[in-house]
Amino acid sequence: MARRKQLKMKRVGVEHLEQYNQLLRYVFQVTDQELQQIGWEEKEMIRAKTPTLQQADVWGWFDGDKLVSQVAVYPMKVRIFNRTYDMGGLTGVGTYPEYANQGLMHKLLDQALKNMKEKNQTISYLYPYSIPYYRRKGWEIISDKITYEINDYQLPKRKQVAGEVERVDVESDEVREAYNRFAIQTHGALLRDNLAWNEYLLWDSDDLMAAVYYNEHNEPDGYVLYWIRDEVFHIKDMIFVNEEARSGLWNFISAHFSMITKVIGNTYTDEPLAFLLEDADIKESISPYFMARIVDLEQFIAQYPFKPDTVEREWTFTMDDPLMACNQGTFTLTISKDGKGKIVRIAGKNHDKIDIQTMTTMLLGYKRPDYLYKIGRLLCSTETLDMLEDAIEQQTAYFSDYF
Repeated sequence: MARRKQLKMKRVGVEHLEQYNQLLRYVFQVTDQELQQIGWEEKEMIRAKTPTLQQADVWGWFDGDKLVSQVAVYPMKVRIFNRTYDMGGLTGVGTYPEYANQGLMHKLLDQALKNMKEKNQTISYLYPYSIPYYRRKGWEIISDKITYEINDYQLPKRKQVAGEVERVDVESDEVREAYNRFAIQTHGALLRDNLAWNEYLLWDSDDLMAAVYYNEHNEPDGYVLYWIRDEVFHIKDMIFVNEEARSGLWNFISAHFSMITKVIGNTYTDEPLAFLLEDADIKESISPYFMARIVDLEQFIAQYPFKPDTVEREWTFTMDDPLMACNQGTFTLTISKDGKGKIVRIAGKNHDKIDIQTMTTMLLGYKRPDYLYKIGRLLCSTETLDMLEDAIEQQTAYFSDYF
């Protein structure tokens, strides 16, 4: 208890950068050998994180001058059903073990969410080191990662396309333009600024390569980021705005037939790759990837595009949120004929119940209302259930970033 009284919570500045990185390296067990394998030295790592720390909202607990617990929030933007939302990207979460079980992280997350609300970051994304822990704090799974393995003889046959593929530098403007064209029309995707691109490419080794598909008008319609090692074609990510770009990129990959024995890669949609291949007998495994939580329900709903209908719709429910008081209580959701939603707090309780985790995964399309109702995560009448099924777009989020 004596130690607890010495601790103070305050902002973490650039002057604390070395301590910030030391805490991250300890918590996530990043070794010197791992840094050397990707051509990094400690000073380079610190230098790379400097602009990140300058832009991020970072809070920590200090024992005297020693940083012992921390959390960072990146100012980011994501696309949700063709609307752009300000998003708080939660990262850099860590506490030295000797300071654990003192409620330090709970208070840091509470502070981080309050700061997000003030900045109108109405939703927060994170990559979870512990799904149960973040669920208890109000986050929920909203996207998956599918890892696949294709043998060389299973690669798709060449298809005729109007455009062509060109290899370019990974950090080129062409790669960024291709991603921007993809992200602006893709539900759940991050709109990458310099900060986001820095995080996306930070831990990749120098042998990462890029190939861009240009359509017949010389516009970049997609890319594949990859490296080749030990006769394996590794795909970090592949994005495309249409089927032609997808085919063109697979033409490029298949052209490596004589150089490789297999392709190993990741995709971040709910669409297994196997169905698209002539030889569909490939290995695929699916795992949860990113989590999200609505920070401010009222402001989130004000932007959210429900599907239009011929009548106005209404739902009164009681919601629970483990951290944000603004999301706790009973509310009435009104949806206009043109799909514009509005949340109003009312007195009393209601039989219809939902928590912030379930509301988040439902509105982002990861799980449908009907499924959430069946497993007891959504309590409502069958009439309300039918209304929600009709009102919410049927599309799961795509998210391939890491921070």
